[in-house]
Parts: sequence; C-alpha cells; structure tokens
Amino acid sequence: MEKVNEYDKQFRQGDWGPKYMFRGPKVDWGVIVLKPGTSLKPHYHNQVEETFYFVDGTPKIIVNDIEHRVRVGDAFRLEPQDKHDIVNDTDSNIKAIMIKCPCLPDDKVDVGQ
Repeated sequence: MEKVNEYDKQFRQGDWGPKYMFRGPKVDWGVIVLKPGTSLKPHYHNQVEETFYFVDGTPKIIVNDIEHRVRVGDAFRLEPQDKHDIVNDTDSNIKAIMIKCPCLPDDKVDVGQ
C-alpha cells in the first residue's frame, strides 16, 4: 500500500499545473490546476491512454481539434494518439484529476499550437 496527501505534493508551475500523486508502476495519476488564461499545451501520447475528470471549473478541452466545453463532473477518456489540450478561458482556477495508463513517463509528444 502507498498513501499520499495532495498537499504534500508540488505543482509543476509552483501553485498550478499538473502534480502527480502516484507515478507507476502501472498507472500515473494526479491533479491539475489551471489558472485563468493558462493551458496544458497541445500534446498526445504514443501508447498512453489518458482520462480527465473535472472537479472544479468549466474550461474547454480540445481533442483532435474539436472543442468541448467542460461541466463539473465530466470525464473524458482519450486514446493514444488523441491530440489534446485543456484551456482555462474562464475567470477562475479549474481543477481536474488525470489518470494515465500504462505508466510511460517519456511517452508525451508536444505539438504546435
């Protein structure tokens, strides 16, 4: 068993961005907070399936160039190769849970905007 607390983990950008609660051995999962006007940046994964569950805020998620307005409680499961981005075009922070499987930390491919 492994136990962690969200408040003991660090966001990638200081007080926002992704932060991992668990990394491997089979699955990665963590929390994402995006401030107004920020985004994850477009990317995809070669082999990793990724799921986002939105717990706070109404950003837009763009999957394969199609925009979807998020509602709290929405979940999106993305296949490998699905290009995606989350854009916080709102006036408040947003929060989502991310789950990635399998655990392949070097599988991300950044793409142009």
